[in-house]
Amino acid sequence: MTAESRPLPPPQSATEAVEQAIMGRTRDWRSVVFELALLTSLFIALGVLVWLIADIFVRALPVFQERGLMEFLANPMSSNPRRAGIGQALWGSIVLMIFVAILAIPIGIAAAIYLEEYAPDNRLTRLINTTVRNLAGVPAVVYGLLGIAVFVVLLRDWTGGQSIVSGGFTLAIVVLPIVIITSAESLRAVPSAIREAGYGVGATKWEVIRSHVLPYALPGVLTGTILTIGRAFGETAPLLLVGAVTGGFAVAANATVVERLQGPYTALPTVIYSWARQPRAEFRELTAAAIIVLLVMVLLINAIAIILRNRYARKW
Repeated sequence: MTAESRPLPPPQSATEAVEQAIMGRTRDWRSVVFELALLTSLFIALGVLVWLIADIFVRALPVFQERGLMEFLANPMSSNPRRAGIGQALWGSIVLMIFVAILAIPIGIAAAIYLEEYAPDNRLTRLINTTVRNLAGVPAVVYGLLGIAVFVVLLRDWTGGQSIVSGGFTLAIVVLPIVIITSAESLRAVPSAIREAGYGVGATKWEVIRSHVLPYALPGVLTGTILTIGRAFGETAPLLLVGAVTGGFAVAANATVVERLQGPYTALPTVIYSWARQPRAEFRELTAAAIIVLLVMVLLINAIAIILRNRYARKW
């Protein structure tokens, strides 16, 4: 076959041509060393993580084998390691997350919508945005001190002092800046063409936000808020400061909802902290079992975030 009769290669797009040119170049030794260093760091990090999880699971296995998972999840806290469980702690963590979801998420999303869609671009708005970002980096123990001053002391008549209400309000303040930041970033990622198209057909600002901006920003907003709840689920320091119980306690069977909310409480992270300080080997096994439950709960929250993001994601 002559050169004139050979079939021509299919035409390439500009992207394919650039990729082929880049991949076809000979890599120098520096890029190879850098790639090997990245792979080594990745394998080391994964290896340490797998080793830690495996070690915790081996320590927790006797608790699940001897007592069963349901008994461990249902039993209350006790000084006897053979009868101690995380029923009260698990229930307290769930109630705290309900407080966070009711308080932090609506306020945070509303604040993000105002800052991104309504607030003028001036010094005050930029100062507020900078302040919110700085608050997101403040250690959680500082918010715990704020919770003591405001919810435990100043508003004692309403919150009951060292109660689950005070803990819920404190955790809501801890995660509120993160909710604002993640929601604002999701709104900022919506192309301006979407807004301009809405204005072009005569829609008002609220109609554009409700029907165009929010539906496209919803996956990012949901992901950020749910992951924020996952972070709040594992917070320990603020709860210890606002009065989370680290030992066993009893609640009257005929107590009202208000009395339960204003009474003693505990949470899963505080129970793990309390058991980890005990010298007996049985409590170390209980600590490992509680850590496994906490990891599973956090992974479930992350899985829900991924599922919702994929479900409501829209293609441009």
